[in-house]
Amino acid sequence: MNTMFAWAPGGGQIVLILVVVLVLFGARKIPELAKGLGQGIREFKKATKEVTDEIQNAGNEKSAPQKTATNGESPAQTVAQSSNPPKT
Repeated sequence: MNTMFAWAPGGGQIVLILVVVLVLFGARKIPELAKGLGQGIREFKKATKEVTDEIQNAGNEKSAPQKTATNGESPAQTVAQSSNPPKT
């Protein structure tokens, strides 16, 4: 016997659990409970995704190279010069 799945409920145990839930909560409350469970899972996945996105973005911001001017000027001077149109 595989000891890794020894704790998992079998078919008969699942049916027994479903019958107990049906008796305790009634047929009308089960859809509401399932809806609440689904919303909770959705919120958890959303929060997990937001946290992983923040971690990835923080890593990308730290590893992004800084712009340097190719002609020896600082980036601020290069931007200032490029924003001024040439006078004719």
